[in-house]
Amino acid sequence: MSRSRSAESKLTGAKLTNAAPVFAALGDATRLRVVARLCVDGPQSITRLSDGAKVTRQAITKHLHALAGVGLVRGHRHGREVIWELQPEPLETAHRYLNQISTEWDTAIGRLRAFVED
Repeated sequence: MSRSRSAESKLTGAKLTNAAPVFAALGDATRLRVVARLCVDGPQSITRLSDGAKVTRQAITKHLHALAGVGLVRGHRHGREVIWELQPEPLETAHRYLNQISTEWDTAIGRLRAFVED
């Protein structure tokens, strides 16, 4: 591996390490459903997010705070309610990382294919 390639991989590793909390937060099925609902239906109160959920409002609140902790959602008070909205930047960053990993994987498979075919 060339020095520039090694430095590039380390940089990517550091960036991925910083993104790990986002992936961890999305690894929970309830949190993923909350993010999906906010993506589809836009900003919502805990009451609306709890409708049809198989968990309590308190559980939804706990999950929203976990998502807020990694920057995926933000709540703001509107009268007596807190309205939660998706913050797309961490999802866009995660998407870029996954695309980069996919590209690197395709390159590695191409090298393996070339090696086997030669």
